[in-house]
Amino acid sequence: MLSRLFDLSGKTALVTGGSKGLGKAMATGFAHAGARVIVSSRHEDELKAAVDSIKKSTESRVPVDYIVADMTKRSDVASLADRALSLSGRVDILVNNAGSNVPEAIDQIHDDVWDRLIELNLSSCMALTRALVPGMKERRWGRVIHISSIMGFSSAAGRNVYSATKSALIGLARASALDLGPFGVTVNCIAPGPFLTDLPSSLLSKAQLDEFAAKTALGRWGDPDELIGPALLLASDAGAYVTGSTIVVDGGTLARIF
Repeated sequence: MLSRLFDLSGKTALVTGGSKGLGKAMATGFAHAGARVIVSSRHEDELKAAVDSIKKSTESRVPVDYIVADMTKRSDVASLADRALSLSGRVDILVNNAGSNVPEAIDQIHDDVWDRLIELNLSSCMALTRALVPGMKERRWGRVIHISSIMGFSSAAGRNVYSATKSALIGLARASALDLGPFGVTVNCIAPGPFLTDLPSSLLSKAQLDEFAAKTALGRWGDPDELIGPALLLASDAGAYVTGSTIVVDGGTLARIF
């Protein structure tokens, strides 16, 4: 019974930002659960490496494909949806994971940075979801997962645009869950805390990395593979009655008030 609940055989999953980090981990988990997987990002070399890694991990038991797309460009988002449907004929599970963070204080925000991150972190999620949910509605089964952040609940100095977009994804999921619930489509968020991926590694000093680890209840950063379980729950029949919700996966970071 448990294996059936998490079985994704016959399903197709599209994971944006799927060439590395959390996206690659979730895509690998979906493939192990039997799903056909499509990953996207801007960098073809990284996508090829990710596809090879996933195929090796699963011994090529399921098809794994990639599509190059820049999620800051609305035309690329539309093309991604079209090409994904052309490749597989369907997308049953959509994970809007692509995103970035450029810290700027409120009185130092550059318009081009603000506009680019709003498009990448928020608007692309809306546009790709809008393009793919009609098929989910027709089949009366679908899963949409937005990757938010604990910075959608709390924040830090300079994280204005990042926190704004991650909070907005939580609101978007709640509204979309009401739109799509009658059609058997669930919409949820995952709010990761400190996961040691390329993004925090590139933004934070060693001292800051240690400080973040100390703020968790577990005293460490998360490994990307530790997001696979929550993602599988929301992507499968195991999470069929979970919608409009946000699962916090943060090692207990938000449990601490001081």
